[in-house]
Amino acid sequence: MSGGDIRCSAVIVAAGSAQRMQGIDKLLAPLDGVPVLRRTVEALASAPEITELIVVTRADRLEAVQALCEGLSKPVSVVPGGKTRAESVLCGLSAAAMPYAAIHDGARPLVTNEVIAQAVSAAVSCGAAAPAVPVHDTIKRAESGLVLETPDRSTLFAVQTPQVFRTEEIRSVLRWAIAQGLPLTDDCSAMEAAGRPVRLTPGDVENLKITTPIDLRIAEAIWKGRAT
Repeated sequence: MSGGDIRCSAVIVAAGSAQRMQGIDKLLAPLDGVPVLRRTVEALASAPEITELIVVTRADRLEAVQALCEGLSKPVSVVPGGKTRAESVLCGLSAAAMPYAAIHDGARPLVTNEVIAQAVSAAVSCGAAAPAVPVHDTIKRAESGLVLETPDRSTLFAVQTPQVFRTEEIRSVLRWAIAQGLPLTDDCSAMEAAGRPVRLTPGDVENLKITTPIDLRIAEAIWKGRAT
């Protein structure tokens, strides 16, 4: 099945509070003169697999985000989010009309079409997929400052987005996980808790999530490097 044959909604989660950005609104901060969130939406819109886009944001930012998303070649809806990330994702999924959903962080503007295509293709095959990159640092598990163990890093991966699912399945699983009060750090966590398989696909070290001010500077350097 080619990218043009796949019908996939992109749910872009942009409802967070950016607590680690030292007062900077990371989604509206400029990335080479264009807001980060606009760069993210444009990146998803450029992927052949993506048919429609739903941006989930805070209620107080609806008008600003709607204005920011104007003029794209694919339909874009902007909807208010919930109290938690999982609830916000569900708000976006409620507006999704396609059989597959690619859930993406609004603060990952550097995602490529190749990363998106591989995750979508794997989700079509097995139901759920996420891009990931191997962990190269040595990782320690510790409590109260004392090391308990050193996991085998060959088995460790840093997971990125978009995470792609069958739309009806991820809606159902997220509702179940929220009702159970499960602590979810990403959408794959809900699938894993429900005993559903998730396939990892090749990620990209440049597909970083802007979380701190230094991430914004790194993203700017990567963006300008791509343009040369």
